[in-house]
Amino acid sequence: MAAYDKEIGLQREIHNIENSPFRTKFVNIHKDMKGTSAIGCISDFDPQPLLIRSKLGVYAIAIVGRILNQDALIDKLLSDYSGHFDAMTSGAVNSTEIVAALINSKKTYTEGVEFAQSVIEGTASIILLKDDGNIIVARDRLGRLPVVIGKNDEGFAVTFESFAFEKLGYADHSELGPGEIVEITPTEIKQLKEPGKEMRICSFLWSYYGYPTSNYEGVNVEVMRYRNGHIMAKRDKATNPDMKVDYVCGVPDSGIPHAIGYSNESGIPFARAFIKYTPTWSRSFMPTDQTQRNKVAKMKLIAVPELIKDKDLLFVDDSVVRGTQLRETVEFLLESGAKSVNMRSACPPIMFGCKFLNFSRATSDMELIARRIMFELEGEDSLNYVDEYSNPDTERGKKLRQIICDELHLTSIEFQTIEGVIAAIGLDPSKLCTYCWTGKE
Repeated sequence: MAAYDKEIGLQREIHNIENSPFRTKFVNIHKDMKGTSAIGCISDFDPQPLLIRSKLGVYAIAIVGRILNQDALIDKLLSDYSGHFDAMTSGAVNSTEIVAALINSKKTYTEGVEFAQSVIEGTASIILLKDDGNIIVARDRLGRLPVVIGKNDEGFAVTFESFAFEKLGYADHSELGPGEIVEITPTEIKQLKEPGKEMRICSFLWSYYGYPTSNYEGVNVEVMRYRNGHIMAKRDKATNPDMKVDYVCGVPDSGIPHAIGYSNESGIPFARAFIKYTPTWSRSFMPTDQTQRNKVAKMKLIAVPELIKDKDLLFVDDSVVRGTQLRETVEFLLESGAKSVNMRSACPPIMFGCKFLNFSRATSDMELIARRIMFELEGEDSLNYVDEYSNPDTERGKKLRQIICDELHLTSIEFQTIEGVIAAIGLDPSKLCTYCWTGKE
């Protein structure tokens, strides 16, 4: 976190929360820091916010996103300005420092932020706390992530998740458009750059990463997930009318609303066949080591035997990525006495790791179960058949699903279609990023 006070100036505190809850690290921050404006960021990768002293002034800066051409930008900045960067392990440079250097290369903050947006390949939403207490905010150029502003009688708040400021007494005020830049003062919002017309907001926000109470581009996450489950159940009714299922269940947490939508449409009772115990790790991808993630995922599952033993179950999960945790879940259910386990994924098969956001810890697309199976079947030509493998009605699509069932001991598996996800979100398809499913930018 960084804060501005008229007498003290800019202050900053950074804590590593990898092995400790956020709250315990920051519980006393209001006693240690004071002021009239502040910014903060939770980052899995680079320490931030950074305090920067430059020709533009002293400021604190934080970013969210992923810079694909980082090395090229570093080389260019070093060549043009003969400066230097703090280096981390293996010579890596904090992405936030790169963005600051790009901003500092221009004559004004506005020119600098606009320049950074124009040369960064990837995604970078920027928040900058100036030494006069004003805050400059820029949504990434293609709006892959949301930026929303709230207002109350005392001033403004800005966040990616609207419920965050609502809990602090702010009401929705506005949402920045793609590439839009504003400066927030205690009394007004000044537009420094108009939004662009092109948008590619991440569809996966609704499927998985978004918090249930959040709204992106006017579409609520929880409501989208109900619609998504409804669409999947409607398709199953048409294509699998004889499927025998006692209960529809959701894989906690984000699979649950998709499952509720499925249950409501199908008429099959919803049940929580297992409960997730989460006083420690809130999400199983948090540990950096895959083996540890698998262990944490398994430890968190607590069965309700009466809802599992001798039952035909259908589970809905937000996605199927590597298949590792799903295999553990299915084994856990079968060991607990389930007669059969059917799986439905709330999104299409994931074919590509995200290029634009730091959503996945995968080091190779071959870690993705769908891509691995495709490669085993087709070799180097596998990418020519992505659309066919995604489509459940093609021979290749049916083969992919059968192999996954065989590997994971499932009775059946099906994935939501691209068309189904888009319909559930309800936005113009041209405004949505579906790269991880289609490979199309």
